[in-house]
Amino acid sequence: MTGPDRTRNPLEKLLGLFTEVKPGEAGTTLLLALNVFLLLTAYYLIKPVRESLILTGSGAEVKSYASAGQVLLLAMAVPLYARLAGRFERRKLISIVTLFFMACLVAFYFLVLAGASVGVVFYLWVGIFNLMVIAQFWSFANDVYTTEEGKRLFVIIAFGASLGAVVGSKTAGLLLGLVGMAQLLLLACALLGVSIVLTNIVDTRERRRGRAVIKDPESRVVEPIDGEAMGKTSGFKLVMRSRYLTMIAFLMLLANWVNTTGEYILGKLVSNAAAEAVATGTVGVLDVGTWIGQFYSDFFFYVNLLGLVLQLFAVSRILKYMGVRVALLILPVTALAGNLLVVALPVLAYLRWTKTLENATDYSLQNTVRNVLFLPCTREEKYNAKQAIDTFFVRAGDVFSAGIVFVGTAYLGFNIRSFAAFNAGLVVIWVILAVLIGREYRARTESGE
Repeated sequence: MTGPDRTRNPLEKLLGLFTEVKPGEAGTTLLLALNVFLLLTAYYLIKPVRESLILTGSGAEVKSYASAGQVLLLAMAVPLYARLAGRFERRKLISIVTLFFMACLVAFYFLVLAGASVGVVFYLWVGIFNLMVIAQFWSFANDVYTTEEGKRLFVIIAFGASLGAVVGSKTAGLLLGLVGMAQLLLLACALLGVSIVLTNIVDTRERRRGRAVIKDPESRVVEPIDGEAMGKTSGFKLVMRSRYLTMIAFLMLLANWVNTTGEYILGKLVSNAAAEAVATGTVGVLDVGTWIGQFYSDFFFYVNLLGLVLQLFAVSRILKYMGVRVALLILPVTALAGNLLVVALPVLAYLRWTKTLENATDYSLQNTVRNVLFLPCTREEKYNAKQAIDTFFVRAGDVFSAGIVFVGTAYLGFNIRSFAAFNAGLVVIWVILAVLIGREYRARTESGE
């Protein structure tokens, strides 16, 4: 038995089955995993309420167009967040932002009870909430760990996020018919309150340990972990002044563009298959809506299940033995294979499983890797620039996808094969960006991986 094995406690040895955990690391890591678990659980409690309110009140078309509205709101929210980050140190910043969203949930609770028409407003709000709160959490986690620690321990933290998504969606399904939509909002609000407590515990714990974070990876200047505010520079300015951050921003845009268009392709094949199955009478008494609902229920289950397995047993090993540069390429290569298969054989049975693998890889490996990319960044970049990238640029991918779907169907006569071929072309650009980012990451960390 090696020295580290003799000094690790039983919990650290247990976590060591999934990634390398050194003595004294289990406590903070599990607290962060629990924190993001609560955040994702809260989001998936809110998500079905969002779908119900907008689809019953405004319709699917308005829901599709709302993505553009989210981008406009984010363009205003990101600079505002930078101002807050310039005034408050990280613990106060996270508490203030989370308390704001908690207050909004209480307000929406009373509006829903009163029968107010809030579908569009709530849809827009949830889009902002999901991106900003989760991005803020990962900024905090990036601030707590060094590059070497983050590459090892983000695997466990990201598992908390994956588990929260599963538990939240399942809990919402169980409680929706029992307590109603409005009560789910209050439950989500309570979970956010616990999240604030956990953030403060982790912050206090790390300050007592006298931890420091790297402020400038090139000069190796360190900044105390309980330092002052992160600066007032807008996230957009930080992104555009850094080649590394600009490439990450456009990689996120492309990845979401490809994924959202892929979801459109899947939806078309599912709709066609459902209509055919009902018309031919092969599904008994099921109607089209029920057939589609059952398909997506199974689809989401297997995506989340595979994502959990990959997060536990594959992600840490890929990062350890293959490195970040190779890990960055796995999702785009998977997406490229899936889209080329659709070009050759646009069959739902094939696309279903390639899309399952693609989404599971996105939720596990890709989610971990994209947060690892921010480890060798300054504190200001981790908070302000990451907010811009994880919110505005991600949602911009949705807008571009909606644009190509509209133009392709209305003017270019695209069919399913055409959209898949267009997606494949985007993935080629994605691969090139991933290679360039991997090289820059290696230069910044000088890890020699």
